Amino acid sequence: MSASPQLSLVVPAFNEVATIQCTLRAIRDYLEPRGVTYELIVSADGADGTREAAAALAAELPVRVMGAPERRGKGRGVREGVLVAAGNIVGFLDADYKVAITELEKVLPWFDQGFDIVIGSRAVNGADVRVGQKWYRRLGSKGFALLMRPLVGLYGIADTQCGFKFFRREVARDLFARQRIDGYMFDVEVLSLALRAGYAVKEVGVTWQDDGDTRLQLVSGNWKNVKDLFRIRFGARGVPTGSRTARS
Repeated sequence: MSASPQLSLVVPAFNEVATIQCTLRAIRDYLEPRGVTYELIVSADGADGTREAAAALAAELPVRVMGAPERRGKGRGVREGVLVAAGNIVGFLDADYKVAITELEKVLPWFDQGFDIVIGSRAVNGADVRVGQKWYRRLGSKGFALLMRPLVGLYGIADTQCGFKFFRREVARDLFARQRIDGYMFDVEVLSLALRAGYAVKEVGVTWQDDGDTRLQLVSGNWKNVKDLFRIRFGARGVPTGSRTARS
């Protein structure tokens, strides 16, 4: 039996045919010169050819592809990818590459310090937002935080939504086996589950840039997010006092 790779990267995507090959090759070009063994799991919904474009790289990259023509949700895509991942560290990175794989150098050392989960953040020391979101997205994010924190009790983490999160394999499998939200609020659910379980979470500042493209519908999408927050709140027990988080 071959040894587990050091790193599994789940790349969730929805209609990202224009970017997926560039993103996967950028990951390869960063990891391979550093001697990191890895696997790529592209979890892609949509009918634009994203899955086919990713699969076409199988001869040059350790990539596997999953997904469906219909849109099933980012949370479901990440969950399905994580649950088949074999790496010692399992993480996910968005196909649109808002956070580059080079930011991994800020993440991995914290696992040696005993942390179970290390997440990228746009809101703590070391963060560098090169291209910000449009003003109404920023305003919506503030409103989201005002609702989410008291409802879910997730006060210890400044940025729950950055798509750059990494877990010890056994921690990832535990959390995502219990995670149920298929949409964008899966990040909140996973972090809430992590704190209740007492896992040690480290939040580190990363370089982030908006690409001007969003798949969230302002009215229907945000209404679904609110409903999912209530699902998280009333489907959960309290946060154990023994859990701990840390920011850089």
